[in-house]
Amino acid sequence: MSLNRRHFFALTAAALTVPRMALASGALKVVATTGMIAGTVRRIGGTHVDVKALMGPGLDPHAYRQTRSDITAMTRADMVLWHGLYLEAQMEDFLVKLARRRISVPVADAMPRDVLISHGDYDGRFDPHVWMVPDLWIHVARRVADVLSEARPDAADEFAANLVHFETELARLQSYGETAMASVPKESRVLLTAHDAFGYFGRAFDMEVIGIQGISTESEAGLNRISSLVDTLAERKIGAAFVESSVSDRNIRALIEGAAAQGHTVSIGGELFSDAMGADGTYEATYIGMIDHNITTISRALGGTVPQRGMSGKLTVGS
Repeated sequence: MSLNRRHFFALTAAALTVPRMALASGALKVVATTGMIAGTVRRIGGTHVDVKALMGPGLDPHAYRQTRSDITAMTRADMVLWHGLYLEAQMEDFLVKLARRRISVPVADAMPRDVLISHGDYDGRFDPHVWMVPDLWIHVARRVADVLSEARPDAADEFAANLVHFETELARLQSYGETAMASVPKESRVLLTAHDAFGYFGRAFDMEVIGIQGISTESEAGLNRISSLVDTLAERKIGAAFVESSVSDRNIRALIEGAAAQGHTVSIGGELFSDAMGADGTYEATYIGMIDHNITTISRALGGTVPQRGMSGKLTVGS
């Protein structure tokens, strides 16, 4: 077993050891690293949780480092819920050590390994972007419900009921994604994005996915990679590329300019939410809204048929 693989399993085992403790009555003070986790905690925890997300709109979790105020918030919280799967790469050691004093749980690390996508560039690691598919996010929602119930057993029935309602919403969103993507002409089912965050999305909805950078935004896209992708765009007549709200668009712009130099026009299909959700207070700042936006934007740009304002008529961004 390689050093990276041993390191991964050691960290996972340590972080998954949740202190068995029921906390005092009153709202649980929960710190979540990402907006996706924070939103899920609110949906399941209801009035029993007071949630703070460390990473807001436009922030990149792959490169994020905890600030002094973050450390203060986490050490004072009743629990810290983070993603795991090496998403918070720069924070992982701190989060694991925090588990010695606080409930600190990587809520995606408990997912069945047979549903995860491994990556040849990262020995012993998996693609962390499981939130892209509602059917996969159900695993995380259930883990959140379990952790909340362990901390507040008196509210466990309410958490379970909220989880059932959320799972129903996730199932509807999954069905919408399948219908929306099926409406895209087969020859147009190519999703070109700034980094490789849509692997699970592509697998679930039968889309070919091309990311300029790897699964982490910390990887670099070399000139050879961009040149090769320019040739691919021109040869296959791919007409749309997508920018991401939390990743610089410079590589996408370079691709578009390179394709234009070869006489091939590529347009921006829209901005997707990859590693962060939408602006606070909007529908896209919820997990359901974030994925609804992505599904609707991708399908429309690639020639599919979707409602103008998404699954429930609530989209406010890019509608």
